[in-house]
Amino acid sequence: MLRNNRRLSSIFLIVFIDLLGFGLILPLLPYYAETFGATDFEVGLLVAVYAAAQFVGTPLLGRLSDRVGRRPVLLISIAGNLVGFVLLALAQSLEMLFVARILAGFTGGNISVAQAYISDVTDARSRARGLGLIGAAFGLGFIIGPALGGLLSQWGFAVPALGAAALSLINFLLVVAWLPESLTAQARQDARERPPLTLRAMVEALRKPLVGPLLHTRFFFALAFSMFQTIFALYALRRFDLGARETGYILAYVGLLSVLVQGVAVGKLAQRFEERTLILASTALMALSLIGWALAPSVPVLLLILAPTALSGGVLNTVINSAISKTVAPIEVGGTLGIASALEALTRILSPAVGSLLLANLGTWAPGVFSGVLLLWLTTYVWRYVYRAPLSLEFQRQPVVKVTPEQ
Repeated sequence: MLRNNRRLSSIFLIVFIDLLGFGLILPLLPYYAETFGATDFEVGLLVAVYAAAQFVGTPLLGRLSDRVGRRPVLLISIAGNLVGFVLLALAQSLEMLFVARILAGFTGGNISVAQAYISDVTDARSRARGLGLIGAAFGLGFIIGPALGGLLSQWGFAVPALGAAALSLINFLLVVAWLPESLTAQARQDARERPPLTLRAMVEALRKPLVGPLLHTRFFFALAFSMFQTIFALYALRRFDLGARETGYILAYVGLLSVLVQGVAVGKLAQRFEERTLILASTALMALSLIGWALAPSVPVLLLILAPTALSGGVLNTVINSAISKTVAPIEVGGTLGIASALEALTRILSPAVGSLLLANLGTWAPGVFSGVLLLWLTTYVWRYVYRAPLSLEFQRQPVVKVTPEQ
């Protein structure tokens, strides 16, 4: 238990530093791009290519980690992030910014590898709690990173990028010094005997009777929740005339709630309720919350509505990864979680375009109502294909085979 706690703490710190570096430069990218004469379309494209590169890279990194181990893939991905941040700091043109973001996006999809590591060193009962720690680290990085990036930007936009590169270097050294491999040589050999991950394999995963419905749920939930995340600043400006500072405070409030949910509440809820029950309840609660977000008449009411939004998002995003990891064989965990993360990355390409189109043409209520109605439909899908399925977690019914990490 003590050894596992140390490994969980190490992964928490690694993911936190990873996301801290990402958060440092994310809010500054539009301003950095404008120094090279970027148009609004090019700024949007700069954000989109990162998500597109993640869509390609994340499942490949996840499957590679099944074959060669979690530790080397974490090292490769962190090194790629380091190079991407250095290129960003040294950029002399808009084209170099795009190269830097594509590289960072392709190698930055290591969250699925971290999730797979957690799956390796936890049993079915404690897995949701372990994955919740990753979600908490993710949220903390997003809360602290933008504020620190804004502080460093007073000395130039290259400085936050260099700060992110320094954090990546620290992360690389942490993995080298602290993190043992979690897969045995036999587990890696078994994974290498499986066919490589292809687009066809991804489509087949979506058709599987156990994992397929969970991946579909992951996609449509992320599509709705990403629309809230990507459109919220514009929504706040148009509906309540809030400035960047006030909007930042609200998003930090949501981020803090998410950290508390994933770091504290998820573990307790997962011990009391079945994961399929939590998935169903979270989907229904998020549907109602997003409709409430769309129709909120004032900022105080909005703050009340955002509490169940953070609760449902934090619970589902953690529990569904735990459930997915239990529907496949251990040698497929990394690749399958990579597919789930890739689907989420795809929503970050689609959601800003759809959400901004709805807001511009119909009004500030439209993105929330659209997302809420989508999730009401998804609730019926989850009820039929996840909640009422003969308990989806096929491998959970079998004896848990603990993988002894190599030293």
